[in-house]
Amino acid sequence: MSRTPLSGFSSRAIHHGYDPTENHGALTPPMHMASTFAFDSAEQGGAIFAGEQPGYFYSRISNPTLDLLEQRIATLEGADAGVATASGMGAITAVMWTLLSAGDEIVTDKTLYGCTFAFFRHGLTKFGVKVTHVDLTDPSALEAAMNDMVKLVYFETPANPNMRLVDIAAISEVAHARGAQVVVDNTYATPAITRPVELGADVVVHSATKYLGGHGDLVGGLVVGSAETMQRVRLEGLKDMTGAVMSPFTATLIMRGLKTLALRMERHSKTALEVARWLEAQPQVAAVHYPGLESFGHHALARRQMALPGGMIAFDLAGGYDQGIRFMNRLNMIVRAVSLGDAETLVQHPASMTHSTYTAEERTAHGIGEGLLRLSIGLEDAEDIFADLEQALTASDLSIAA
Repeated sequence: MSRTPLSGFSSRAIHHGYDPTENHGALTPPMHMASTFAFDSAEQGGAIFAGEQPGYFYSRISNPTLDLLEQRIATLEGADAGVATASGMGAITAVMWTLLSAGDEIVTDKTLYGCTFAFFRHGLTKFGVKVTHVDLTDPSALEAAMNDMVKLVYFETPANPNMRLVDIAAISEVAHARGAQVVVDNTYATPAITRPVELGADVVVHSATKYLGGHGDLVGGLVVGSAETMQRVRLEGLKDMTGAVMSPFTATLIMRGLKTLALRMERHSKTALEVARWLEAQPQVAAVHYPGLESFGHHALARRQMALPGGMIAFDLAGGYDQGIRFMNRLNMIVRAVSLGDAETLVQHPASMTHSTYTAEERTAHGIGEGLLRLSIGLEDAEDIFADLEQALTASDLSIAA
């Protein structure tokens, strides 16, 4: 049956790559739990193993359920192909072990997710890869850091946890001029908000645990890029180097999440903008970092690069670390938990939680304040989020209590 190509983002998220009439009319794609696959003949098996014929032979390399997910994330990101992994760190490590060798160099932004920072600082360097951190919000800083040994430029935008934005197009232009590839972590924005490949990036990684899954009930990672690079990542970084294989059940849950991704990102963003504006008006709040605020340092870039401002907010309380702890402990509905992108609103303290892999000196150098708090705005009714924030903020303010 010939199907008309779909142009809309949500339509592709729901329908791309699947025809119910080819699967007994099942509206939801079947889950293929097989670890191995039978061949019609020995000759066919040999041809599939040799890559001369398409097909499946072992789920560490490919699986029909994962294949459909990989097709969908690729079309949503505007890329040629995708690879599914067992976690976001599985996605990052599979890419790095594929594209880097001993003696290579990588330039990365000052601000990174804590586990990514630890992998770069303590993992890659152990195997002879030099890692240089620069302020990638300034393309000229990358220009100064480039040399013939730099093979990759890596960054997050918005950055976890302080919301710094990097100009994907500008950084890609600088990197490509020196022969380096650009890898972008698009977890915070998702392809519903930003599509780095369309702006010049070569590879995009995701923690699918977050917004792509959207329900806090799975751990997974995704990579997209050119067909050639993704085949290398699959056969080198995934199959041989990490073995970080996603389960078919996880892939099914992520595809369920993708069906509502655009709607959820609109709701997350709408409520987050209201919360950010409210926080900015509170005397107990020293600073709010959110792309949708006109006071945000990279607001103009956000308007160019992001379709929506997203659901993540970082903010500093005037009372610093101690007030932040009091504030978190007074919250009722809002959950004290790491991760993000869930239906529930979550709050965490990066310096003692997700970014505790940095030393205190490193956090200072990389723009992660000791009193910084991170809010992942959920899908609850906005008035209930406001009520919880207000009572906790009031109760945490010792100047009022005095």
